[in-house]
Amino acid sequence: MPETDKYNTLGIPENIEETKTIIENWISGNNEENQKHFTLKVEINGTNQFIGLIAMNLGKPKFKNAEIWYKFHIDFWGKGYATEAVNKILDFGFDELHLHRIEAGCAVNNLASIKVLEKTGMTREGQKRQVLPLKGGWSDNFEYAILSTDRY
Repeated sequence: MPETDKYNTLGIPENIEETKTIIENWISGNNEENQKHFTLKVEINGTNQFIGLIAMNLGKPKFKNAEIWYKFHIDFWGKGYATEAVNKILDFGFDELHLHRIEAGCAVNNLASIKVLEKTGMTREGQKRQVLPLKGGWSDNFEYAILSTDRY
């Protein structure tokens, strides 16, 4: 669906083999001994219905930071699922991984993601100019972050 790809820098895979390669890379990242990448599927509770992805990529251990990203099928936009998933992954990052800072970014015109990030307590810290190669051309990116001390 073109709508789901509007703010997606990964793009839509061209075929099943490309999709398989991407997913295999995510799975291998989830199985590393010193795991630095967590890519998780998001399901509706009790149904096993796949509705999207959420991920956390850890930075250097000394900095105790990470970056998150998420993608949801358009049928599940505007229903609170992304907000719930972001809150859960923030809890995981702070409570289980004992991170100090978690970051996220989104295209400046991606109003839905801006709402999600702000509802979860993230603070807009800045704007990078023309850093996202989107289908519609280069886009600025809002930079968001939350500290462990902001959460509790």
